[in-house]
Amino acid sequence: MPALRRALRHAWRCSWAVLALVLTGALAPAPASAHPFGAPQQLNVAGEGDHVRVRWLVGGTDDLTQLGIALGVLPQDRVLLDGAVIYEPADAVALAEAPAFANYLTERITVNQDGRACQGEASVADDLAADGAEVLFTCPEPVNTVTVTSRMLTDLHEAYRTLARGPRGQKAVYDATHESADWTISDDNGTDSHPASTRSVAATPASSSAVQLSVVGGVLLAVVAAGAFWYRRRGRKA
Repeated sequence: MPALRRALRHAWRCSWAVLALVLTGALAPAPASAHPFGAPQQLNVAGEGDHVRVRWLVGGTDDLTQLGIALGVLPQDRVLLDGAVIYEPADAVALAEAPAFANYLTERITVNQDGRACQGEASVADDLAADGAEVLFTCPEPVNTVTVTSRMLTDLHEAYRTLARGPRGQKAVYDATHESADWTISDDNGTDSHPASTRSVAATPASSSAVQLSVVGGVLLAVVAAGAFWYRRRGRKA
């Protein structure tokens, strides 16, 4: 019996050591993971005179949460253990009011006219998730053909794509390897740059807590079984 008690104590001590390692690896929050394979972003390009308007609309609302965390507008503890995030309406409000987001828009969306940069000023709709944000560019001369560059969200994940449309049915697709496209803006007559429709896609990732608890339980069971095997083997040798 003393040998059995020693074996059980040994197994118990080992189980706590293994449990600490499991908890450190399995329960530590993973880095926030972007979701670039859902609905694509939208860009709408329009202009008149020496102005070009570029309106951006997010693809999925959880991307607003991801961006808010990346810009430091939202706290890191919004990231779940598996790296996912869940969108909350307050996320869009916080992001819309943050100067960091306005700076992000004017850094990631740019317009050039004959190699000269047009100056952009960002504005955000009251409902960012539904109506997006706009950058109004003032160019050196009345616009005809301009180059619009968009790198929205590709700093979070290179697989993000943006579907863009402009005057008279012009279209383009932006991604990490195709960041710029030329647009003919002349005689636009103020074509509306608002998207035809909007959508809200909230991420609802499945919790990984049950899986993690199963792993912990399996490890503890294996340690106890190993202790019992050690005791039986020791008894046979005795």
